[in-house]
Amino acid sequence: MKYLSTRGQAPKQSFLQILLGGLAPDGGLYLPESYPQFSAVELEFMRDMDYRQLAFTILSRLADDIEPDDLKALCDKTYTTEAYCHGRPDSDFSQITPLRKLEDGVFILELSNGPTLAFKDMAMQLLGNLFEHALEQAGQDINILGATSGDTGSAAEYAMRGKHNVRVFMLSPEHGMTRFQQAQMYSLQDANIFNIAIKGVFDECQDIVKAVSNDHAFKAKYRIGAVNSINWARVAAQVIYYFKAYFAVTNLAVAMEAGQPVDFSVPSGNFGNVCAGHIARMLGLPIRRLIVATNENDVLDEFFRTGVYRPRKSAETLHTSSPSMDISKASNFERFIFDLAGRDGARVAELWRAVDAGDSFDLKPSGLFDDVSAFGFISGTSSHADRLATIRMAWEKYATVIDTHTADGLKVGLEHREAGVPLVCLETALPAKFEDTIVEALGRKPERPAGLENIESLPQRVEVMAADAAAVMAFVARHAND
Repeated sequence: MKYLSTRGQAPKQSFLQILLGGLAPDGGLYLPESYPQFSAVELEFMRDMDYRQLAFTILSRLADDIEPDDLKALCDKTYTTEAYCHGRPDSDFSQITPLRKLEDGVFILELSNGPTLAFKDMAMQLLGNLFEHALEQAGQDINILGATSGDTGSAAEYAMRGKHNVRVFMLSPEHGMTRFQQAQMYSLQDANIFNIAIKGVFDECQDIVKAVSNDHAFKAKYRIGAVNSINWARVAAQVIYYFKAYFAVTNLAVAMEAGQPVDFSVPSGNFGNVCAGHIARMLGLPIRRLIVATNENDVLDEFFRTGVYRPRKSAETLHTSSPSMDISKASNFERFIFDLAGRDGARVAELWRAVDAGDSFDLKPSGLFDDVSAFGFISGTSSHADRLATIRMAWEKYATVIDTHTADGLKVGLEHREAGVPLVCLETALPAKFEDTIVEALGRKPERPAGLENIESLPQRVEVMAADAAAVMAFVARHAND
């Protein structure tokens, strides 16, 4: 399996060759040269696999340069009941991603039982073990530079803390996260973890990471790696739970015919989570529609309605009660556009030159937008009032407390629900991470897992900086060998 860049000007490489990096040398993102296919017969064979077996089967196709015994050991080490046992005493933790039925045909896929209570743990725990494996084999170390709007940062730090030869430099907006999210990150005292609060919004954090990745001399000298979903391994790991959810739903629905499609509703900001659904569909999983649910930062919804991709400026990016989606430049969106454009790297590079220059593009005049429906995408948006109403509805109707992002996904998913087609809404995080909005919606605080009752009172360690790539690079350089 070889990987190529969405911009077509980088050499093809293997999974392990791209694992420790982020952007391709030409500024693009990596995707498989061609998508391996799982046949209907293979899907039936995979139906009753546990999560570890399923992870090994899927990743064997996408990471075929890792020795099978090593890959199996990495999957077995990552996906354990002990690692994914937070927050839901009524869940079947052996499933790793339990499926919660709300009513006939409507489900929530629990993805937030990992160590940081967010879906990012599903991929990040594997990434930490993959990094350690690859670095030990190569006798190298790495400095990870990432950006987070809420959950990526803590998931990465908890996955990498104490890892041999790994240091993490995580950028976050100074005022863009909840107190719980900040405390999860800033309270870590591990010597290999460095938190940097940027005076700006998430997009500015993300722009700094991309600027550093595009400085090839600095990247090489200081061995810079990435854990954001621009890293292909993150997306590949997220593909697994789409397969697990599909099999769980179809096993429950006895009357469903083999191969009948399922709809997935996915809260979306940076497009990484729903991009994994797109990849799963391209691998042969019978997904009918991928419902992209945005908050007030509705850049993706605007595209799927109009064909115009128009990232907002920092001043136009709103701070909302689903802050992990307060993003206007969806990094992973380029991967989908590459497939939509017939894998024409030159065309994608041309489109993103406009985006990188602060402009927009419109795919309607070229006719490309006409092909979006063939990939199963549809979208909708949710406001603060919508998510409050959905949180109340989920509690009153289903006796289930959901977080703000999952509420966006459920609200938009139900709007697009069709009779006879199962709808799976992907959970983003446990409600405890967004306490203020839960109190506003329900008049009471959500339960917290044991040991996290007073996390905000722990000592915090964080550097506050201006949105300046040069300043961040200087900080990384000072601590790159700590």
